[in-house]
Amino acid sequence: MTSLTVTATAYNAVEHQTKKGNSRRAAWGDLLEDGIKSVAVSRDLIAMGLDHNEEIQIEGLEGIYIVKDKMNGRWRRKIDIFMGLDEQAAKQFGKREVKIYFNKKDKPTDKFSIQAK
Repeated sequence: MTSLTVTATAYNAVEHQTKKGNSRRAAWGDLLEDGIKSVAVSRDLIAMGLDHNEEIQIEGLEGIYIVKDKMNGRWRRKIDIFMGLDEQAAKQFGKREVKIYFNKKDKPTDKFSIQAK
């Protein structure tokens, strides 16, 4: 299992936080659903092997989260936890450093290095 320390924030299915038109449509085309533990990841993490539908554990949070969305290219070493329409819960979560755990899938394009552990 691979571990990595990242910055974590939370987001909601509301247009002022996502895109206009369909705030539940993720970047890979998935529809984000309440009750499904989903995260968005920064694109540098995708390049490290944390790709679409990868399952992760987040230190301090219960359960398994699934990578269903990707973030704007400006972010680095960051995850965004989907919290449905509960904006208060997202604000309460705030911004924090967390350790994530996942089973890295080996692909020829992965750039995960021993330094990231």
